Amino acid sequence: MSLGLLAALLAALLTGSATVLQAVGARRAAVGHEPGEAAALAGAFREWPFLVGVGMDMLGFAAELVALERLPLYVVEAALASALAVTAVGAARVLRIRLRRSEWVGVASVCAGLCVLALTAGHDGSGTGDPPLRLGVLLASLALTAVGWAVVHLAGARRAPLLGLVAGLQFGVVGVAVRVLPEPRLPHLLGEPSAYAIAVAGLGGFTALTWAMQSGSVTAATAAMVLGETLGPAVVGVLVLGDRTRHDATPLAVAGFAAAIVGALTLARFGDAEQPAPATGDHARTAP
Repeated sequence: MSLGLLAALLAALLTGSATVLQAVGARRAAVGHEPGEAAALAGAFREWPFLVGVGMDMLGFAAELVALERLPLYVVEAALASALAVTAVGAARVLRIRLRRSEWVGVASVCAGLCVLALTAGHDGSGTGDPPLRLGVLLASLALTAVGWAVVHLAGARRAPLLGLVAGLQFGVVGVAVRVLPEPRLPHLLGEPSAYAIAVAGLGGFTALTWAMQSGSVTAATAAMVLGETLGPAVVGVLVLGDRTRHDATPLAVAGFAAAIVGALTLARFGDAEQPAPATGDHARTAP
């Protein structure tokens, strides 16, 4: 349990920092381009903050794999949502951005929720899912990719939060697909739908999140991503894969999960690397 939780928290640390760097690079690349243009997406890969963020995301994904082998899905996904608390505290110390009182409460809520989950989590379910489920995660990844493309071209002013939601759902599919992957070795992977789902959902989520950062409010996109990434896998883990809490600890685990997610949502603005600086009050941002 301890190794799995440490891996999940490491993944949160890496992905929380990566989000800020990717937002900086994505927004630089979007100057002069319409949201969803291939040139804007390709241009992001010429920005060093974006590339560093991608590298940190890859390391975070490796840590997530370790966590998924040892913890129930709902614990891993809640821990990943805590990336926003990592980003918020880092911004407060490094960038000297003052946290509002509600945001300090959010940080505390995330930490308390994760502690409760660590204490109440039982073993992850023993099954890897039947063939229809493993095919289903691939079909879900393909459907979400199509939805992301449609949102870019049709959603208008609501593009950013909708793309954030699509990205979160795709990242949730990655978590489920990793969990149901029965044999992570060649040549078995060549015929395994969940292996292709990991690739499709990973790339689809990455693209949708990049487009969201280039389309509007990263705060709204980040909040939607947190919801999409955490709730879906948690439900699948409990209802389909047999994830359980310790004996008689389900209400407490639900409360811990809710506290972690609500806390993360209060910190959603820290998914945005280019926050405006209000003029007065506790919202003021001082120079580094």
